[in-house]
Amino acid sequence: MTTEYSADEIMTISAARMLQNGAVCFVGIGLPSKAANLARLSHAPDIVLIYESGPIGAKPSILPLSIGDGELSVTADTTVSTSEIFTFWLQGGRIDVGFLGAAQIDRFANINTTVIGPYNRPSVRLPGAGGAPEIAGSAGEVLIILRQTLKTFVEQLDFMTSVGHGDGGDYRKRIGLTGEGPVAVISDLGILQPDRLSKELTLTSLHPGVTLDEARAATGWELKVSPALQTTPAPTADELLVLRELEQRTALAHGLESL
Repeated sequence: MTTEYSADEIMTISAARMLQNGAVCFVGIGLPSKAANLARLSHAPDIVLIYESGPIGAKPSILPLSIGDGELSVTADTTVSTSEIFTFWLQGGRIDVGFLGAAQIDRFANINTTVIGPYNRPSVRLPGAGGAPEIAGSAGEVLIILRQTLKTFVEQLDFMTSVGHGDGGDYRKRIGLTGEGPVAVISDLGILQPDRLSKELTLTSLHPGVTLDEARAATGWELKVSPALQTTPAPTADELLVLRELEQRTALAHGLESL
């Protein structure tokens, strides 16, 4: 019997699977938070979720609306100052995974969360950097989740908010960044990972039912494809149940019809 699921659901579940039990994860709000909490509620119960407002070991029963959501502090093992989160935890090398979203991404996994259009006269002004530049620079490794379209996977960012692999190759080493940088980009079409040498994003897995032509058509550059391209395992019934229950609890708590 085939279990029905949406493109957003397989994106979220595929991202959650990349988080290992026991990892210390610095979480962004939105899709990263949904995937990280799905991991905590399923295969990674001992994952330590950290948010930039100070909660350490947050275990929210519903998804937070912002980093200031009281659900994070109330359910955390402890809460510290934002400065401690960044200086002791992040810059001190104690974060295994940084989990970020984006409005735009380029072929080297640099991301934009600042503006769409010219900086001085943008068509859309986005929430901005927050802690993303520091997370992208110092976390042990970085995961990025966003939907894949020609508006999001672009040849040239309108603004570089957070560096991924810069212009490729050993860019991060050359400018002295300590973290490994983006190791995977999870979209609603598939999974991309940086080439070992060039660091250009390479499609390594397509979600079931998605064609290579569809992935190429949704990418603003000539998409590099792994010769060992795989098909992403479909969501299991248990994964879908946990995700949908989390979304339902959140919608009821916030008076939302859907997430």
